[in-house]
Amino acid sequence: MSLLTLLPFIVLIGAMFLMTRSAKKKQQQAVEMRNQMQPGSGIRTIGGMYATVKEVNEDTVLVDAGPGVELLFAKNAIGAVLTDDEYNRIVHGIEHDLKSDADLVPDDASSLTGSDDSAADAPADDKAVDLGKKDAADEQSDEATEAKTDAEPKKTDGDSEAK
Repeated sequence: MSLLTLLPFIVLIGAMFLMTRSAKKKQQQAVEMRNQMQPGSGIRTIGGMYATVKEVNEDTVLVDAGPGVELLFAKNAIGAVLTDDEYNRIVHGIEHDLKSDADLVPDDASSLTGSDDSAADAPADDKAVDLGKKDAADEQSDEATEAKTDAEPKKTDGDSEAK
C-alpha cells in the first residue's frame, strides 16, 4: 500500500480526534461551571427556567423559583450560571447603571463622524412617509365615491347634443 491510499484514512482519523477533543473540552467546561454554583447564584435550566440556587448537593441542586416554590434539579439540567447583573436584568428587569460604562456606543452616530452636535440641534424630520398603503378610512371614502359615480347616469355624446 502506498502513502497516497492511506492519506484519506489518516485525514479522517485526525478529524475525528479533533472533534472528540473539542466536545470533551466543552463537557469539562460545563462540569466546572456546574461545580462553581453556590447558594444565591442565578441559573438558567436547560428548559429555559430562571431560578436562584438555594442548596447544592453532589448530584442535585435545590432552586428557588419563586415565593414558596422550591424545585430539585439534577446538576446536568443546569444550562448556565448567570452573573448577578445578567440575572437581575432578565428576571427582575433591573438594569445596572449604564452611564457608568465607558465602552457603550451612543444612541446617535456622532462619535463615528467626530461631530459633537446633539440631536436637539438637528432639524426635525416629521414628514409622513407615503408607503402607498391606504388605511381603512381612505378605503371607505374611495368606496363611497365609487358608489356615487355608479349611481349617477353617465352622459353620452347623444345627451349633450339633445340639450
